Amino acid sequence: MESWSVDEVCNWLVQRNLGDLVPKFREEEVSGAALLALNDRMVQQLVKKIGHQAVLMDLINKYQQQNNGLESFTYSCEITPPKSPEANSGTMGIQVFSPFSPTEQTGYISPTEKYDGGLIDRRVLKQKKNMKHVFARCETVQWTNSYVLPEFPYDVQCILEERKCPDHSMRIRIIEFLQADMTKYLEGSLYPNSQQYNVVVNALLQAYPFLDEDGNGFEEIVYLEGHDAEMDEHIVWFKQEYMKTERNWEEVDKRMNKTLEMRRKMISNKAPLKEILRLFPFLRCPYELFREFQLLTHMDIYKKTVEILEIYSGNILTLYSVRNNPINVLLRENLKQHTEEDILKYMKMTATCLLLPDVFGDDSSLFTAVNEEVKVLTPVLEVKNPFSVNTCEFALYIEKEKLAQLDDCTMALAALLAAFHVFGIQYPKRIHNTFHFLESLILEMKSPQSLPKKVKRKLEELECLNI
Repeated sequence: MESWSVDEVCNWLVQRNLGDLVPKFREEEVSGAALLALNDRMVQQLVKKIGHQAVLMDLINKYQQQNNGLESFTYSCEITPPKSPEANSGTMGIQVFSPFSPTEQTGYISPTEKYDGGLIDRRVLKQKKNMKHVFARCETVQWTNSYVLPEFPYDVQCILEERKCPDHSMRIRIIEFLQADMTKYLEGSLYPNSQQYNVVVNALLQAYPFLDEDGNGFEEIVYLEGHDAEMDEHIVWFKQEYMKTERNWEEVDKRMNKTLEMRRKMISNKAPLKEILRLFPFLRCPYELFREFQLLTHMDIYKKTVEILEIYSGNILTLYSVRNNPINVLLRENLKQHTEEDILKYMKMTATCLLLPDVFGDDSSLFTAVNEEVKVLTPVLEVKNPFSVNTCEFALYIEKEKLAQLDDCTMALAALLAAFHVFGIQYPKRIHNTFHFLESLILEMKSPQSLPKKVKRKLEELECLNI
């Protein structure tokens, strides 16, 4: 399978009732070697349907397991190289090729070597040919300073050869391809260690020095660095614990503290969000998202959000700029149907959350999607039936994917603001006034000069109404 062309891979897919995948596999130039190098994250990006993902990974795993059975046999054999091609002419040495050190050999076979007075039996030659790739893979667990870069996909190779500056998506693709190439040679470890990382990065920059030039932004590859056995253990534990119904939150907190530095390093180096969430799935939980914010700012964002809504809700709802807003009109209609104090307070705070962008003249579509599909990539709230006590729903989305389900508008607003801080995402310009207002109150900034003039004026107006 390693030597298959793209066409052969596509024929293989058709034979296994995966013909729907053929166009995408052709587009991405997936050869046999690339197919075997696919990891879970790559398969998710390549294949949209979960059923197809499961079938494809199962087929790949079965193929690799079959080869592993043969590899386990080769590890039990001691192959001693003869001192010279002429020595030990009755013993067949086997040449081993390592992707990390192609010149290192554990044995040698001469094309003119004699066996029992004649040429080598053709069956032996055929066996040697079939075993070549197996023995090569046996040796790849050893990392050396002569690591050889893999053959990149065609479109990537074209950009590198033309010395073009790769954009963000292309850089991520190169990183993922290298990571897949590295990790498939490791035993019992999820990630390369720092020394192995340095070897690979040096090989890449020696082959393509322009990637190290200022402005290319290729420094984000450092998110591969720093993973060691302890970090691997935490990551495996997170994955297993996250799947449980009853979780050990005390232990979760402890391990999140220990992995904070690595997590912040990944985020500062623009590691893909999906990769961060795959390694640290508890960031999907509002509690851990709020806790991460507190570790960074020393502020309880949920508590501060409750205080802000309670203080400013009444004043915001009476502002002339939002008086005839559809949200405010809907609120007044629903208030007439209830008399319970808790329900009335809940509705008013919900309306306050939804009206905040309109107060500051911002684009509300970058803040909430009310009873409609999420259409933006930046963090945004999906809100369904906002004034229905029994059927209302709040969810936080990032990159058009649901990150967390939330209990109410207060938790939703706190999670939205926390997501920007925790994942290092900049506020969109068309919503920045709203977030600067919230940020100034949550972080207890006393109307600093850095706040936009519109925000300072509105903040002063709302505070005057409280007096």
